[in-house]
Formats: sequence, structure tokens, C-alpha cells
Amino acid sequence: MSVTTYSSAFATIIVTLENFSSAPPVHPPTFLPSPCLYFLLVEHTFGTILSNFRRSKGTITNKKKKKKRAKKMQRDASSSNTYNYGDVVYWDARYLQESSATFDWYQRYSALRPLIRHYVPTSSRVLMVGSGNAVMSEDMVKDGYEDIVNIDISSLELRIFLFQSSFFTISIDMQMDVRDMSFFPDESFDNVMDKGTLDSLMCGTSAPLSAAQMLGEVSRLLKPGGTYILITYGDPLVRVPHLSRAAYCWHITLYIIPRPGFQRSASTSSSPAKSLLEPVPISENGLLPADFVLEDPDSHFIYVCKKMDEAELACSTSHLLMPNVV
Repeated sequence: MSVTTYSSAFATIIVTLENFSSAPPVHPPTFLPSPCLYFLLVEHTFGTILSNFRRSKGTITNKKKKKKRAKKMQRDASSSNTYNYGDVVYWDARYLQESSATFDWYQRYSALRPLIRHYVPTSSRVLMVGSGNAVMSEDMVKDGYEDIVNIDISSLELRIFLFQSSFFTISIDMQMDVRDMSFFPDESFDNVMDKGTLDSLMCGTSAPLSAAQMLGEVSRLLKPGGTYILITYGDPLVRVPHLSRAAYCWHITLYIIPRPGFQRSASTSSSPAKSLLEPVPISENGLLPADFVLEDPDSHFIYVCKKMDEAELACSTSHLLMPNVV
């Protein structure tokens, strides 16, 4: 690569940064200072230039190195053949192997859209915890949402996702542990979206403590009236005890959705399918009604946790479940 090529590339970077800095800010600067974005853009651009230069000289073959690194990181992440899903090492290793792939845990946005649009206005400031390599945020942006912050414990995945994404100007991506989100001020978000992140912590070491730390942070970040939407495999018996702590000030409503691709049996296909927006009653102890039968035994559970305002807190009962309690 010639000096002229490097000079041209540098000029392109300067023009790009000038255009970027002259555009009206989309987010308050306290959340991600513009120099950070500049640094990421420069880092990515120069990284691409350097990578192309090395490939043109035939001096580096990255595929073998990536495979070796991924295998080593997976060995490091494994203890007694058990992965710690709350550990950044595990996720870095996984994302390194899946750098060109996307994966949405449990459900795609298209299936969740009726419920999300019901609870989350498009003007909402949304925090997507554990965004990973999913396209949930991108699908929401395409559907009209304009203020989404994606965080993930793996900086490797965010770097891959940031520059593969087509909505860079209206979505922020940050490396962060959900157990400590002190970077954000109190009551910063209208909605927090979680598709598998709490589940990952529940599969890791010190699960109860990790869950309490995360949920305490989520409650702190939510504005009064805001919602934490948890999509999980965990039924009410194992999730409600964690969600219903008085300190979180949440009203909880449960919804149930079949797994993707589920086919109704012949005996039930004649009856109308339940609407996703039809809440399921649960007891204060997290029990489903005695006569309730899951149409799909592998259904996913959606907990909508609404943070109460002062008036609601003054009128709240001893429990924090919605009125549809059995």
C-alpha cells in the first residue's frame, strides 16, 4: 500500500469525522461522549486499512489464529466442563467464533412486536441489556424506535456489531456489566429490554447475588412508569421471587408465548389461539392457576415489570403483582 493510499484514507477519516460532528446529536452527551465515537470510528478505519495492507503482502493469515484463540478462550472459560455464562471470557470466545453470525435468543422482534408496541412508545429511551449479536435493536429501529442504547459484557461483540450495523447514527453500543451500570444516572430510561441476560446470570456463579445486583440496577435506571420487559425460559415459580422484591417498586404482569415454530396439536387447533396481549394470572408466590395448562411445554415467559410512581406506591398492597392475581 502506497503513501498516497494512506494519505487518501486519512483524508477520508477527517471528512467523515467532520460530517459526523456537524450532525445534530441524537443522544445526550453524558451517555457516550463524542470523542469515544470518534475513537471507535478511527480505530475501525485504520484497522481495516492495516488489515488490507497485511493481506496484500501475504504476511498474515487470520483464520487459524482466530480458531486457536477461540479454543483457548473456551478452555479458559470452562471450569469442570461448566461454562460461567456471567463471565466475559465465555462470551468473548463465543462471539469470536460467531463473528459473522446473528442470533436472537428465544424470540424475534416480529413475534414480540404487539406486546412491545403496547408497552413501549417509539419515543421511549430504551436500554437493551446483553444485546450480543442479536438484531432485536435493529428491527426496533426499522419499526420507528429512535433512541436505543445497547450494552453487552463483551467489548469484542460490540465492536463487531457496531460496524456491521446499519443504524449507527441512532443507536449507541457500549461495553458494560449489567451488575454495575453506574455510568448511567438514576431514572435514565423509559424501558429496559432483556432477552436472556438475567437467565445467563442465573446459570453462572453466585447466581442469586448477580441477579439481585442486576435487577437493582435496572430498577434504579427506570423512570417512574417505565417498564422492564424480561423474556425468559424461567417460569413464575423460579422468576417471581427474584422480581417481586419490594425494593424494586414493580407491578408485574405475566405473558406467555409459544416457542418459534411451535405447531398446535389437532385437538387444540380448532379453538382460537390465545392473544399475546392476554395476561396470565399468577399467585403472590409465583404459581400459575391450578387448571392452567401450557399449550407449548417449552413456552417462553414474558414479565412486564412496571416501576410504580409515588401515587401508585402510596396505594400499593403488600405484593407487587398486577390485579390479575388469583
